[in-house]
Order: sequence, then C-alpha cells, then structure tokens
Amino acid sequence: MDAAPWPAGWTGGRTDGQSRTGGAGDEFAVIERLRARFEAPSEGAGRATTRLHAGEVGIGDDAAVVLPPADGPVLLATDLVVEGVHVDLGLCGLDDVGYKAVMVTVSDLAAMGARPDHLLLSVAAPPGTDLDLLGSGVDVAARETGCVVVGGDLSNGPALAVSVAVSGSLRSPTDPGPLLRSGARPGDLLFLTGPLGASAAGLRLLRGTAAPVAGSADPAWAALVGAHRRPVARLAEGEAARLAGASGCIDLSDGLAADARHLAVASEVGVAIEGVPAAEGATVAEALSGGEDYELLIAVGEEVDLERVFAGAGLRRPLPIGRCDDRAGSCTLDGRPLPGSGWVHRFDPQDRG
Repeated sequence: MDAAPWPAGWTGGRTDGQSRTGGAGDEFAVIERLRARFEAPSEGAGRATTRLHAGEVGIGDDAAVVLPPADGPVLLATDLVVEGVHVDLGLCGLDDVGYKAVMVTVSDLAAMGARPDHLLLSVAAPPGTDLDLLGSGVDVAARETGCVVVGGDLSNGPALAVSVAVSGSLRSPTDPGPLLRSGARPGDLLFLTGPLGASAAGLRLLRGTAAPVAGSADPAWAALVGAHRRPVARLAEGEAARLAGASGCIDLSDGLAADARHLAVASEVGVAIEGVPAAEGATVAEALSGGEDYELLIAVGEEVDLERVFAGAGLRRPLPIGRCDDRAGSCTLDGRPLPGSGWVHRFDPQDRG
C-alpha cells in the first residue's frame, strides 16, 4: 500500500495497467474527498469536536488504529448492500444507498444493546458512479449513530456493492452483557419497537409510481418510501432493553416470520404471536414477510416493565405481540402455524446464471 500523502487506509490496487492518478474521478482523489468528509469535526453543544480520539489513526495509513473500550467486550458486525439484490438504483439515490448500508449493519449492534464506535466502508462500483454522493449518505448515517469511518476499500466492479463493517461496545459494561437471540426463555413476553411492513410498502409504492418523486408531498407516502430508502437502526431501544434486563433480542431484517423463527430456534423456545402490528399503509403480509424494517423483537421476563422503561427514556411505546413458551422451535400466529418465510438468499449450484 502506498505511503502518505495518499490516504492508504483505503486500498484498491490496479491489475489492468491503468494509471493510478488522473483527475477528480481518480480513486485516490475520491478517497481524499471522502476522508475529509468523514473526519470533519462534529458540531455539538455550540462547539466543534474531532471525531477520532487521541492516539487513533483513521484513513491515511495501511490500517486504522482504534482504541478499544476501557472495559467490556468489542462487538463486530458486517453487512452488504448489493445493486439488484438489496437496492434498485432506479428507485433510490446513491446517498440513500450509503445511508442504508450503514444503518443495516449498525442494526445488528442495536439488537445486542450495543452502540457503534468505528466503521470500515468498502465499495465496488462501475466507472461513473458518484461516490461523493454515496459518501454523503454514509456520513449522515455515521454521525447519526455516533461512529466514525476509519478506512475501507474502493474498487471498480460490474455493479454497485457496498460493504460496511462496524465495531461497537457496551456503553455501560458493568451492567448486563450483550443481548443474544439465544437468550429468550419460556414465559417471556415479546415486544416490537414499532409497527412493521413500512419498508415493503414503500418499495411497492415506488415500483407503482411512474416518477419516484411523485406523491412525495403526501406525508403517508413519504413515510413509507422513507422507511424503505432510509431505515433507522433502533440503537436507543436496544440499549434500553439490555439495561432493563431483557432476555433476548433480534433485529427484523428478513421479516417477522423469518426472524421470529430464528429467535425460537436459537433460544429453544416457542414463539406465540397474537396479532401483527402493521404500519399505516402496509398490509399484514408485508408486515410478516416484507423485511428490512430493522425494528427489534425483544423478549423480556414479566418482571421487566418495558413500557415504563421506554417511556422513561423518551422512546416510542413498545408493542406487545405475544410470548415465548416451552414448545421449542414452534411459531404460531393467533394459534395457527406462523405463515410466510421472509427473504432467503440462494446459493444452489443449479441457480447459477
């Protein structure tokens, strides 16, 4: 990897003999602009503060140097957003893609009651992709979630693929450890952090609208479309549930039907759901299997007053949807087998193009 002044915390060597320099679209010029954006001071309490702590090294060397939490575990998560699989660039802007790539990864930390600290961003994209626009979305989401981009990788590729890896920590390490999807117990109550199906409904609206901007003045339309384009990781809710003594948790990325099963199998409990709270404008089918809502499904003992805890933290009221029982792996909705399965990636050899 090249030494300074090139920002070598990002890699991307060429194998096709093309020059590594040459204008505003050059790899290293893009990296330098992104570095300046990601490391710009944060404004708060009337003053600007640097985003890296003393002793940390971000973009600009062969590897980032970060300080671990003073105590407690380090949590790691990674996720991908791939054009044509997770996102339709005809319906979402590149800034939306950058924002979403961060939030879907950080959501895994939210499910464990943790907060993100540092972020690595890697992008493969066709020539001509506006990486500055994509980076603006990454920057907004990183600042909203309180983490800093410290490196990554850039490469040309036939389609856009954005990979985000985050490290996180428990801000109160002496309190309960991270929430696990394997922690739910028979008798636990089940809560959602919000209604479901908004992202799937937003995608449905976008696909059925001649121009993506049409109807944007309608608040209901805008809310559903915004839920698809820019989902929000429920970090405060996950942390509040962990500190209150919740038993287990999972974020709803693949749909309630799929993720409730993951929780049931991992915890060796049954999940009995009584009614599915669908977002305004969403169908029950979208709420069950649409996916990409990134709300949390939380299991708590009856001794935990989660509604009071959330109210005290200024959070939306959690929605009760059922409880866990001792029928390991069983999942029901209103007494019947839980329908739907949610999203599953396929890697069967016969499915290769």
